[in-house]
Amino acid sequence: NIHSNLKTKPQSKHYGNKGNYMTFFLSQKYAYPADELMPLSCKGRVRGQEPNRGDIDDSLGKFSLTLIDTLDTLVVLNKLDEFEDAVRKAVKDVRLDNDVVVSVFETNIRVLGGLLGGHIMADLLRQRGQRMEWYRDELLHMAIELGHRLIPAFNTTSGLPYPKVNLRHGILKPQSRTGTESDTCTACAGTMILEFAALSRLSGQPVFEEHARKALDVLWERRQKGSDLVGTVINIHNGEWVRRDSGVGAGIDSYYEYLMKAYILLGDSVFLERFNVHYSAIMKYISQPPLLLNVHMHNPTVSVRSWMDSLLAFFPGLQVLRGDLKPAIETHEMLYQVTKQHKFLPEAFTTEFRVHWGQHLLRPEFAESTYYLYKATGDPYYLRVGQSIVEKLNTYARVPCGFAAVQDVRTGTHEDRMDSFFLAEMFKYLYLLFSDKSHVPIDIDDYIFTTEAHLLPVSLSTTKGTVPVPPEDDLFSHSCPSTETLFPNNPTFAKTIRDGYKYLTGVGQEHKGVLRVKLVAEVSQTAEEEVVPHVVQLISPPFLGRMVLTAGPAKFGADLTNIVKASPYTACGPVDNAVEIKGRIALALRGDCMFAVKARWLQQAGAIGVIFIDHHEGSNSDETPLFQMVGDGDSNEDITLPLVFLFSREGALLTAALEEHHNVDVVLLPKERQLGRGERMEQEKPVSVNIKLRLMEHGEVEEGMVTSPSLELVMEKEEEGEKLGGKQSQQQDCSQTSQDDRTSTCSADSP
Repeated sequence: NIHSNLKTKPQSKHYGNKGNYMTFFLSQKYAYPADELMPLSCKGRVRGQEPNRGDIDDSLGKFSLTLIDTLDTLVVLNKLDEFEDAVRKAVKDVRLDNDVVVSVFETNIRVLGGLLGGHIMADLLRQRGQRMEWYRDELLHMAIELGHRLIPAFNTTSGLPYPKVNLRHGILKPQSRTGTESDTCTACAGTMILEFAALSRLSGQPVFEEHARKALDVLWERRQKGSDLVGTVINIHNGEWVRRDSGVGAGIDSYYEYLMKAYILLGDSVFLERFNVHYSAIMKYISQPPLLLNVHMHNPTVSVRSWMDSLLAFFPGLQVLRGDLKPAIETHEMLYQVTKQHKFLPEAFTTEFRVHWGQHLLRPEFAESTYYLYKATGDPYYLRVGQSIVEKLNTYARVPCGFAAVQDVRTGTHEDRMDSFFLAEMFKYLYLLFSDKSHVPIDIDDYIFTTEAHLLPVSLSTTKGTVPVPPEDDLFSHSCPSTETLFPNNPTFAKTIRDGYKYLTGVGQEHKGVLRVKLVAEVSQTAEEEVVPHVVQLISPPFLGRMVLTAGPAKFGADLTNIVKASPYTACGPVDNAVEIKGRIALALRGDCMFAVKARWLQQAGAIGVIFIDHHEGSNSDETPLFQMVGDGDSNEDITLPLVFLFSREGALLTAALEEHHNVDVVLLPKERQLGRGERMEQEKPVSVNIKLRLMEHGEVEEGMVTSPSLELVMEKEEEGEKLGGKQSQQQDCSQTSQDDRTSTCSADSP
């Protein structure tokens, strides 16, 4: 499909249907009925049977997550026999009353959305009379059951849902093991309306849509009225903001997405009006093309961090739905340049496009935006972008039992993880990107994608709900922007916007000899920010300084005795053993909440320092680059105790020493001050070069421009018929520029 669309000859690599379905087959062969496939172990991930991964495991409810999440993807792939078989499996084997605590957000978008998408596809095939004659709305009945199991999470004074719920026991019961949480993310509370409204309209039970609407009403009322922005984390009981950093990435992303898509799906202009108010604020404060930066919701002219997370890659696709193509193209091109530099989008990257967090979980948001931009522009450039995504997945993520997440894009090491969204979203968007309408058994334009890429029909806007139904002669005027009139189907339009960002990261430049342009670069030296290695050195007997563990520092807390394990080990709430921790260095496990949250709880308990230990089993400082722990977006000046981070392997050595010897004294200090190394050695910090580039006409000199050492590079068009290495290419201009002698010409042989 890729090659037919690109009008190129078929090659040995295969894309589309075959590769996609093979991964479905592997998932069924090795993992079913587990929730997820472990692609390196070639087995299923069953919660409780594998090491706990903290919040990540809250997606797993022992309800065959991957099977349910990918039902409608099988229909998109035109694998109708396999779809029918998968529906039979789901109806026969899946239980939704397991005694397990799950994320309300993840269960809604993956499982409830998957059941609804599967039901809509099954009902459509049944109506066509081709297959599924046996189907009696079983998936819809399962969706209704699951909806009722999620409803207890909304039992709060504000109407914002708890972040977690026990599928069997609900909230606040002795057996539920949940309900003590006080905070939730904005996206977690604001990403319910599509699935809950669809469930209400398909079932005739308005309670689901009413709860989802109330949660959106609260978030709207709690926005910062001056900036019209929302924060990242909110208290579910009093509606007060806990984290006030505002962006379009992690923690907020799908709240904005669902406002826009709720208008398209349900035809209620209230959602569009709210989205437009937020969108104007985003474009005023957060969008700094091609960047999307987090700001403080109460002081939005100030950026709160110098990095972006990969989840914001969905935003260009949302801008396409909004009809705002120019910034969508700009941001997408920036993201594409980052993938060229690092193979994949890192989980977070700096404004200089360096890796901030190196993990890549096979997230689909960049492919999603690529699909939307191709639909909007018809520009084959976006087919080539999609081709690069497929080729990198096959080259760097494909393993014998599926596709494995990348632990760090700098090293290429794999993680034994393949989230269900990879099959539910990534494959769906890529397949649709390269497919003609004849390849897909449904008209994709009749559906809206949920944030998990499940398909809900836009005809739900005419189904009786809690808002007025549009007139019969105007069914879709309030439901969906028209791709025929809204978007300029002109590849040149997108190209002219992209060209300004084409070589943003300096990767992928091609020179084919048509330029005569002078680049003038002002050169200045700056000390590059680096991660200074720290150590945890064990100084009590029997170690006496001989055990030294490499650690990463924090960007907050104090600049750099006896250690105690925190209880609970994750330290995401009040510390149970504060008496033991007071005056000592606390050990805490990474995961479940931000580093800064843990630090505050432990500091409140009286700790004099904290050692965080990675919860990713097997990570170590030899194979994984060190990083600096960062705060939570708010001011971290209140955190004054020293903090360091140990990878899993080094952490295991430390905890083993603690278990064996009980009382272990350590010191936390920069590696260069390690005890026993003599006097501290002053190390020269690496120096980088800042280069400011200006494009100028040949011969043009900007007045007063060269005030520091600079570099001129002149590129000339090669004459017709001449080859590299010929006479002309050896006589290209060579200029050296300084403050004293602005330009002195040198020969090709000059040093």
